Amino acid sequence: MAKVTPWEVEGNIDYGKLIEEFGTKKIDASLHHKIAEIAGEEHVMLRRDFFYSHRDLGLVLKDYEAGKGFFLYTGRGPSGDMHLGHLIPLIFTKWLQEKFKVNLYISLSDDEKFLHKRNLSWDDVDKYSARNALDIAAVGFDPERTFIFRNSEYAKNAYPLLMQVAKKITFSTAKAVFGFTNETNVGMMNYPSYQIVPSFFEKKRCLIPCAIDQDPYWRIQRDIAGPLGFEKAAAVHSKFFPPLQGIEGKMSASNTESAIWLDDSEKVVRKKIMKYAFSGGRETVEEHREKGGDVSVDVSFQWLKMLFEQDDKHLKDIESEYSSGRMLSGELKQLLVDKVNAFLEGHRARRDKINIDEFMYSGKLSKKMWETTHKA
Repeated sequence: MAKVTPWEVEGNIDYGKLIEEFGTKKIDASLHHKIAEIAGEEHVMLRRDFFYSHRDLGLVLKDYEAGKGFFLYTGRGPSGDMHLGHLIPLIFTKWLQEKFKVNLYISLSDDEKFLHKRNLSWDDVDKYSARNALDIAAVGFDPERTFIFRNSEYAKNAYPLLMQVAKKITFSTAKAVFGFTNETNVGMMNYPSYQIVPSFFEKKRCLIPCAIDQDPYWRIQRDIAGPLGFEKAAAVHSKFFPPLQGIEGKMSASNTESAIWLDDSEKVVRKKIMKYAFSGGRETVEEHREKGGDVSVDVSFQWLKMLFEQDDKHLKDIESEYSSGRMLSGELKQLLVDKVNAFLEGHRARRDKINIDEFMYSGKLSKKMWETTHKA
């Protein structure tokens, strides 16, 4: 049985069923067309239905066309160093910022990770927050339109609004939505209040790109936004970036063999993909040549499809070659190795040039935010 919560994702995920359970909507053809019309193109992860579900995305586009605008909010829980799966919503968010020229707020939820992870010290959180901030900025966001902040550090500016939000959320609601029990520490019970606060940083509609496991927070936000004088948040949800060992669940920081880390060397990347990437190939070369590979379960192909091969024609050629048996599993894996290593090389080169103060303290938006006390 699949399990999908903001803290745990396990099993074979039925994404259609999640839409029904969470009460979201599939991104349909009309929305795909409208996004492409406004932005001039569709991001590869939209085009191939990796970002597949939404709340009020149509209203966001209407607001934009009407000149009202919108803003973006996403985040990262700094419980460790980052792997490829952590970058997925950030890469798409960067595209949205670039195409729509909007402000972006990125929360480093150091408070939540300290409270939730029993073996994580505050010194650990400090260390990972600093490293994560650099990796996030290296995605390529506009430093003048981006504010990256640590929850613990920015709390003094957000506190008046945080109290207004917390006052609107009952324990009964938090318990029902998040499954809190008598063993849950009281810090975690209040954390959803702070998670919601950045969606009220501007008097515009907030669009939140995230994996679908984070949607419960925005269901609460939408219930309390109106009474507080704000717009209901919109969201666009991604599927989970699969682990190397198979297409079930998601890439996990707790299993180092399931993930490619942003600091993995070329040699390590090749070893992991060649050894662990689940193959849709056959038992023998002869059988593979005869029957071909199964791209629906092949992790290397799925990674190429989700992000690393953006040329539709080239991807179709790869699918044809592999499905026919003309391309072997080792050859497909090598294609992915080359793509991932090139991606990581570019990411690390950008990271080495980052002035993180521009994103957190001294940029146009970040400076303005430090001068602002938020009130409902």
